Parts: sequence; structure tokens; C-alpha cells
Amino acid sequence: MTSRFSVEELSGPIVQTVLRDAEAGSEVRIAPSRGALATRFFDGKRELLFLDEPSFLDTTKNVRGGIPVLFPSPGKLENDRWARDGKSGSLKQHGFARNTGWKFVGTQTNDHAALTLHLESSTETLANYPWPFAVDLTFSLLKNVLRIEIKVANTGTEPMPYGFGFHPYFLAHFQEKEEASIDTNATRAWDNVEKRERPIAGSKGIQLGGPEVDLHLIDHNRTDSALTLPSGKTSLKGSDAFQRWVIWTQPGKDFICLEPWTGPGNGLNSGEGLRTLAPGKDETLWLEIFSD
Repeated sequence: MTSRFSVEELSGPIVQTVLRDAEAGSEVRIAPSRGALATRFFDGKRELLFLDEPSFLDTTKNVRGGIPVLFPSPGKLENDRWARDGKSGSLKQHGFARNTGWKFVGTQTNDHAALTLHLESSTETLANYPWPFAVDLTFSLLKNVLRIEIKVANTGTEPMPYGFGFHPYFLAHFQEKEEASIDTNATRAWDNVEKRERPIAGSKGIQLGGPEVDLHLIDHNRTDSALTLPSGKTSLKGSDAFQRWVIWTQPGKDFICLEPWTGPGNGLNSGEGLRTLAPGKDETLWLEIFSD
């Protein structure tokens, strides 16, 4: 009897692991060597993710697409530098996890398909983020739901500050972006294009079919949201840690990003939204993405 759930390795220029739910016809692909990037999520009826193949295959570039993992600092630091607790360093936008190879831990196919990957501190990471850490990332697929669990551990002897985020690129053909909407009740946002805070009128105040949109929602005050397109609705629901949501798209591009972060950019400097783990402690965050 063929199992409903399967996990297999997909060979190619960049090796990927494929999770499948045969009953639902759904599939998720993850590239461990490309920052644990989820490159595909097919819900059984439609593709949910955008992926720019050339940037994925060029390992000297940041991938434009999929679901990049943002750790230990989502967003951009002022001048790409931080100073905190008598320490200082330099980190590129969104941190180093999205450009680092993750190690294979294991899979399971009992009541869902799952893959667990591992990232830990190294000489390279400690040079500019001087806190020893270990992160386990588990991707699970059941029906039309992709669940990602993130276990962050402080393996050092001092309190560890960090931030975490995801940067999903959802497939949205530019012809349908005029009719796209984001589910939010936010009234204020940092406009990263205009470099100013401005009022918005919730979902009705965000137009996605025109010029570049780069909005950091200040008072979304929820840990869920959704992107609705003529082709379908994609919902996101996360743990309580995901308090800052970002919306980004560019004209003529077939994607809309709806990004849950634990706090705003520059948190390692400002302290806003920064999470702190005591020595030897860990915590688990989670995010679910599903089609309606």
C-alpha cells in the first residue's frame, strides 16, 4: 500500500527535499543549502509561491522568491551595524540564515510529511553576532497547510537577543495585483519607500497594483493575515511572537510579499520587539500558511 505522505530528495543543480501529501495532491520543496528556503508550495490546486529561478541558481545572490528565513535580525540595521550590551557588529539586511547552508536532521511520514533542518553558531557567525545559538526548523505538510516550527536555543552563557522573520513571496501575476488585498486593521505604517510614517485605512488603504509598496504595519496588532487575489486566498497564522507585518511588492513583478516578523528592523540597536533568551533556554515559534 502506497503511503499518503512521502519525503524524497530531488536532484539538480541545487538539491531539494520534497514533501508530499498524495491525498491532497499538495507539495512543498525545500533547499537546505540555500538557507533552508521553501521554494515551492502547491496546495493541490494552485501554486502559492513565486520563485525567480536565476537568483535561486546563482549562489552569489540573495534568492528573490520562496520563503527566505530571517535570523537573527529581520529587516535592515542602521548602516548595517548594531551595538548592544557593550558588544557591536555588522549584519547585512535580514541576517545570515538565508544565505547559510542548513544541516539535515530527519524526516517523518506518519501522519504528515515533515523535514527538520539545523543551524548553529560558527566562527563566521560569532564574528559579528557574538552569541552561541542553535536553531531547528521543521517544515510540515498536511493537506493544504504548510506549518513551519522554529526552535531557537541559547547555547551560550549570556542572555541572547535576537529577532526572527519570514519573507514569503506569494505568486501574484501583475495583471491581478490591482484587485489584490491584504487583510489588516492597521491604521499606521512606516512607508519604507517614502521613508516616513503615514496613516493607512486598513485593507482599503493599501493599493498593490501601482508603484512599489514597502509598508511596515505598526498597529496590525494581530498574528494572522491573508492575501486575497482573483485566483484565490492565502492565509497566514503565527505564534504570538509575530507582531510586525511587512508588505512589499514591485511594479511589473509577479509577487506580493506578506512577511511576519517578531519586531521591526533595526531591533538589535533600538531594542524594539527584540526577543531575549536566557543562557541554556529555548523557545519555539510557528507559522502556518494555507489556502482558503
